[in-house]
Amino acid sequence: MKEIRIHGRGGQGSVTAAELLSIAAFSDGKFSQAFPAFGVERRGAPVQAFTRLDNAPIRIRSQIYEPDYVIVQDPTLLDVVNVTGGLKPTGALIINTKEAPSAFKHLDTKARILTVDATKIAIDIIGVPIVNTVLLGAFAAATGEVAVPSIQDAVKERFSGEVGKKNAQAIQAAYDVVRQEMEL
Repeated sequence: MKEIRIHGRGGQGSVTAAELLSIAAFSDGKFSQAFPAFGVERRGAPVQAFTRLDNAPIRIRSQIYEPDYVIVQDPTLLDVVNVTGGLKPTGALIINTKEAPSAFKHLDTKARILTVDATKIAIDIIGVPIVNTVLLGAFAAATGEVAVPSIQDAVKERFSGEVGKKNAQAIQAAYDVVRQEMEL
């Protein structure tokens, strides 16, 4: 089983990202589940959302305390939330930032750190700084856990018309950036 924790702020679409990732994994023939964790439910407050993926039925229903992968939608959370808590050393930390991965070597993790300027991609392609779907493309590149076309199909199903098409393009762009980063 692979477990993913998504960190964001209220209103950034962390819960939607977890759901779309789960739908994409299901389309790929995997068992999946997605669920949020709310504390102070208000716009801008730190939130977490979770996704589990497996080739067998998933019976566990608890929060994810030792994720294989962590996605950080808002880099300001690095200063206020322990985003690396429990992250497996064999996993990956994907951060939305302009900074290179080397800028985050101070973080308490042995996991691979990958960065992508999802905000720039979102603004350039979608026209708004909403990065949740963009980071799913980065996740697909970093992990190989889900296929990009499955994520794109899930997004186009959720967001019809031009919005869905632009999000699908942004997913591909983030995928390409992270694949290129991994080759360096």
